[in-house]
Amino acid sequence: MLADSDSCNLLRAIARSAESDEIYQLAAGVRDWGLLLKLAEEHRVLPLIFSRLADMGPAVPAVMQERLQAEYHRNVFHCLTNAAELIAVLKNFDSEKIPAMPFKGVVLAASIYGDMTMRSAGDLDILVHYCDLARATAVLQRRGYVLQTDVFADGAPSMPDHYEFQFERQADGMLVELRWRLQLSQPRNKRISRFGSDLGLDWAQQRGRKKKLAGAEVPDMNSETTLLVLCMHGSKHVWSRLVWICDVAQLLRVSPDLDWNEVVRKAKKLGLWRPLALGILIAHRVAGAPVPLLTLQEFEANAVINKLARHMQENLFIAPGSTPGGVVPYDVLLLGLRDRVRLIGSFDWLRPSHRDIAVLPLPKPLYPLYYLIRPFRLFFDRSAR
Repeated sequence: MLADSDSCNLLRAIARSAESDEIYQLAAGVRDWGLLLKLAEEHRVLPLIFSRLADMGPAVPAVMQERLQAEYHRNVFHCLTNAAELIAVLKNFDSEKIPAMPFKGVVLAASIYGDMTMRSAGDLDILVHYCDLARATAVLQRRGYVLQTDVFADGAPSMPDHYEFQFERQADGMLVELRWRLQLSQPRNKRISRFGSDLGLDWAQQRGRKKKLAGAEVPDMNSETTLLVLCMHGSKHVWSRLVWICDVAQLLRVSPDLDWNEVVRKAKKLGLWRPLALGILIAHRVAGAPVPLLTLQEFEANAVINKLARHMQENLFIAPGSTPGGVVPYDVLLLGLRDRVRLIGSFDWLRPSHRDIAVLPLPKPLYPLYYLIRPFRLFFDRSAR
């Protein structure tokens, strides 16, 4: 989408929680409100936009105020529906003695914004143990959900590098994702997704807490774990949406007692130091996230992370999801030293891909030559990655 400077400046100011006077001046200068609303919708920040522009008076055209209010009320309805369904599902899980941890969505909004309607309503994400997957699936099926993920006859996922089951209820379009492992890379990147620590329910529940959601208590991750999950998720999706940056910034604003030493220590141990550093730098530069000076300097000292953060900051509204050019793929740049060594040592990255075969078709007896050709493709041709 073509983004104009007026819209971008206003979105950046709202992201960093600028003063009302600045918001008013920037709103008064917007020339294309239709474009602003499309951009806000694309970046999933319409609820935040409404909350800051609702009282701007003549700076926002009346027709735009009505559209923002209508979108906000629509989101409120979906958030309330999501909250009610999540509470019901967790209650069913509890009855079946199935431990579970919701994350993102309405729980995150209630936890860091103090209002579950301040984030755009999406699907319900729930972390469970793999050993409980069949029973959890049965619970959802009794609630009218249909499994959308391909599975084997015994119910196991047909793709071993995927760690989620997706469900949809046709009656109302409600979506639920059951996950048993959080991962850094996209599922399609099998070479990367096999590496890294097993971040499952046991890890997420450490020092967990309870959070009030629509009058009910639901499990919630602590601030340190939530920060790592947010940075891992945002980095996985190349920080292509402003809402993910706002989430990190808001978490840091409402967590003045965050144990930064513990966060950095855990990140290093789990191979998540680079995603953490990248997320913090972007949240600080785009949304004004408060970060201790020494921690900020530690992250800025890494040239690779600095380059990535600068590129994503500059291209957030121009080319979201893009990465700077270079020989090393973005997914590999995010890996910790231990996982990079394991990846290189496995030589799995030399395995020919479908693109290698498409670029240079060879008869089957000559297929071993692809192992010699691929390193040159990786070096000279980004499409090989």
